[in-house]
Amino acid sequence: MTKMKQAILYTRVSTSEQGRTGLGLDAQNAALDRFCAAEGFAVVERFEEVGSGGLGLEGRPALANALAKAARLKCSVIVSKLDRLSRDVAFISGLMARGVPFIVAELGSDVDPFVLHLFAALGQKERQLISQRTKDALAPKVGTGQLGNKTNLADAQALGATGNKAASAAFSARVLPMISGLRTSMNSNAIAKHLNAMNVPTMRGGRWTATAIARVLHRTPASNDD
Repeated sequence: MTKMKQAILYTRVSTSEQGRTGLGLDAQNAALDRFCAAEGFAVVERFEEVGSGGLGLEGRPALANALAKAARLKCSVIVSKLDRLSRDVAFISGLMARGVPFIVAELGSDVDPFVLHLFAALGQKERQLISQRTKDALAPKVGTGQLGNKTNLADAQALGATGNKAASAAFSARVLPMISGLRTSMNSNAIAKHLNAMNVPTMRGGRWTATAIARVLHRTPASNDD
């Protein structure tokens, strides 16, 4: 009988996220339980935290305790999504440098640290682009009394769409060299299978398809299916 691998589970919500669908502690634990059962992990202990992902390790005692225990047991810390650790790439890099392996259930158990770091960096850059585009678009309206006016809902939605397009274009530009290199010897279906086998995520953390590959090659925004 194959011996089960030990693992520490870590879940986190910020105060504002506690009631949001898909981000609650119960939802994270359910996803982690399914993952551990499918991948053969034995849960040693669970650490739960309510606090901002922007805090340093000193402000997140549950994460610090999870790291310490995982280091003693020489096992992995498993989270449901990468942003449960942090949305800051420097913070995630610092955690990885401690030598405790992290597994993101959403991405799979065989994703190496480089891919996790890449995914964190892409996510941070996309959020920065969306934020800056929104600020730039809102700047002319400051002091005019238009901000906060419910009649401007369509304008706000349009700004959000503009930010999403910018993020999609930025993501496409970053993965284009990899895809272009593979294109010399593979078609779009083969490239998609190759990226999925490497556990390289799409912009929204999904799996690649030939359509998604074509979209990147033409640098058009990704659909919600990605």
